[in-house]
Amino acid sequence: MANGAQAMLRTLLDAGVNVCFTNPGTSEMHFVAALDTAPEMRAILTLFEGVATGAADGYARMADKPASTLLHLGCGLGNGLANLHNARKGNVPVVNIVGDHATYHAQYDAPLQSDIETAARNVSRWVRTSRSTAALCQDVVDAVAAAKGPPGQVATLILPADVSWGEGGAPLPTSLPTSLPAQPPRAADDVIDKIARVLQAGGKNALLLGGRALREPALLAAARIAARSGARLYAEVFPARLERGAGLPHVERLAYLAEMASVQLAGLDNLILIDARAPVSFFAYPGKKSYLVPEGCTVHELASPRQDVVGSLEKLCVRLGADQVAPALQEAQRPGRPRGKLTAEKVCKAVGHLLPPNAIIVDEAQTSGTMLPMFTAGAPRHDVLALTGGAIGQALPAAVGAAIACPDRQVLALVGDGSAMYTFQALWTMARERLNVVSIIFNNKSYGILNVELERVGAQKAGPRAKSQLDLNSPGLDFVRLAEGMGVPAVRATTAEEFTAALERALATPGPHLIEAVVPSVFSGLKLRVLPYLLRSLGTLPEPVARALKRKLAP
Repeated sequence: MANGAQAMLRTLLDAGVNVCFTNPGTSEMHFVAALDTAPEMRAILTLFEGVATGAADGYARMADKPASTLLHLGCGLGNGLANLHNARKGNVPVVNIVGDHATYHAQYDAPLQSDIETAARNVSRWVRTSRSTAALCQDVVDAVAAAKGPPGQVATLILPADVSWGEGGAPLPTSLPTSLPAQPPRAADDVIDKIARVLQAGGKNALLLGGRALREPALLAAARIAARSGARLYAEVFPARLERGAGLPHVERLAYLAEMASVQLAGLDNLILIDARAPVSFFAYPGKKSYLVPEGCTVHELASPRQDVVGSLEKLCVRLGADQVAPALQEAQRPGRPRGKLTAEKVCKAVGHLLPPNAIIVDEAQTSGTMLPMFTAGAPRHDVLALTGGAIGQALPAAVGAAIACPDRQVLALVGDGSAMYTFQALWTMARERLNVVSIIFNNKSYGILNVELERVGAQKAGPRAKSQLDLNSPGLDFVRLAEGMGVPAVRATTAEEFTAALERALATPGPHLIEAVVPSVFSGLKLRVLPYLLRSLGTLPEPVARALKRKLAP
């Protein structure tokens, strides 16, 4: 007779969840032991819970189905919350299994006792504590169903140790589809008609795409609508997954900096949301707007994350007579091979020059990656996974998950030095699993984005103590030695020639690699001091001038 953990694993597998990113402790040992009874479950050990949760996020974005995590008590869940926050903001399906003390042990308030449900609700739309071995497998089915959505979401099932080791577990047959639901409802006819009339009336209109609207079928439909109506195409700042490159429609991402996003949106009469939210500033700033939709612009929603995004766009295409219109597609083109002293721009140029077909880019390069979209726009088709929730430390773990989901595809993780240190333990898992991930670390010896923010927020003039909180140069970080200590081959590059040669070698050699790109900060010195004035001036400049300046700063 199976115990609870054995029955649980079998039910997860029957529901299509066959990958588990683990960081177990004592309360999870029966789950760990049960892995030998379910060889179909791929269990992947991580050294930190934030790696497990970020990997589950990256896996689901590429596999279109949830992975599970195995975490130890409330403290383990707490260590993984930041990347679960990113998954929540991206509507990404994840099933967390969080071990807990045995039900009868909770009354003693043991040292590791905590309120796991309260912690879980911060990032999970579905939370349940399983109360009995007999009910456990139904709880598993409910958790997987909740995670798959629509929309995808984080589901957390709390597993008391005695429920796990209890005898009498029975796997529950499930008819759940093994991937995300394919046919949620399309937009209603009256919504289609209203938006069609708005687009046919002319004026300055834009479609803002997010979520599943940034995959090929939806992109093609949106591009046909744009070609027919003259509407602009925008993508959310940090999309969960964006398919792009030669042969696909080009979509301009909204800028992270609110002043630049306002330039992109200026003068719009109508903004149509497709699996996206109306744009807001990431933070509040003295005297600046939080809600970025321009005055006089009407916001419409064609399809929410709960609806059939592709079907709704195709329905609008037909209503507009755009279903046979040829969409504008990105031409194939690559930048030349960079030369000379290494800069962040030249790193991005080298990536565009060498990016292999069907690659996956996990982008957490912060200020160093501002030129990446421009240099990779015409590269062979690829996917970009971005920092949906803004919680740094995502790129390296998400690259692990993407590589597990797509073992035949090359993964590149681009990450700043400060961000990399949040979850650097992901490299150990890359080495252990022999994953084809090239990690590119932009080492500019600072929290570059925070230097920009310090200038923008209107704080008093920063002195040496304030600036020291954003400096990573004392002592300097040696990413080559750190990577080699975790079993990943690594090199340091200080010239464009060194970097490009290192990237060529890494792409040609299976397994994980790390390249430490020693670069100056994109915004430093006079450029950093002038930036706030330039940003403030954008709203007062003629629109063509403001757009040109925005493209210069962040293409």
